[in-house]
Amino acid sequence: MTEIYTISEQTGKAFHIKKGEILTVIDPKGMQVSDMVLFNSTDHAEKLSSGKSLDFEESILLTTGNFLWSNRSRKMMEIIEDTNGRNDFLLAPCSKETFEIMYGYSGDHPSCLGNLSKNLAEFGIKQDDIPTAFNVFMNVQFDDKGKISVLPPTSKAGDYVKFRAEMDLLVCLTACSAEDSNGGSFKPIQFSVGMD
Repeated sequence: MTEIYTISEQTGKAFHIKKGEILTVIDPKGMQVSDMVLFNSTDHAEKLSSGKSLDFEESILLTTGNFLWSNRSRKMMEIIEDTNGRNDFLLAPCSKETFEIMYGYSGDHPSCLGNLSKNLAEFGIKQDDIPTAFNVFMNVQFDDKGKISVLPPTSKAGDYVKFRAEMDLLVCLTACSAEDSNGGSFKPIQFSVGMD
């Protein structure tokens, strides 16, 4: 049986997966976002690219059947199943500055960028090397003038997204720390790695 790992609320986890393996990202309690970044396992200069992915997939809403692409225009993952269907690839990981600039928060606040940085540091990846994340379960809406709003996730308890690795990858996932992204509360994220 495939082991399910739990990422506690407002934390993150980095790990390797092999080409062909299936990563399943699970929202165990519902309405919780997970930021995900990807790097080529053997060359960390090749990493996830929002711009390339949106360009080549010709959509800003990526779900089942879409690929996530690298900055070198190579496929990194295919989304093979998505029970919720709403993810975001526009917004950067929340950071200390996010809470200061957007919410007027002056104290220390956990953030996805902080958790990505902390968990990727052991692999020699610096904060400035972290790309825009693929925000699993994040519900970003926009009006006809392009105004962006972040609404509570539509994911329910047990919803998941399955990704097939197209190359050997270093993955980092978070349980997002932004109140607005998660309907005002923080919950864990789960994941598993296996084969079909």
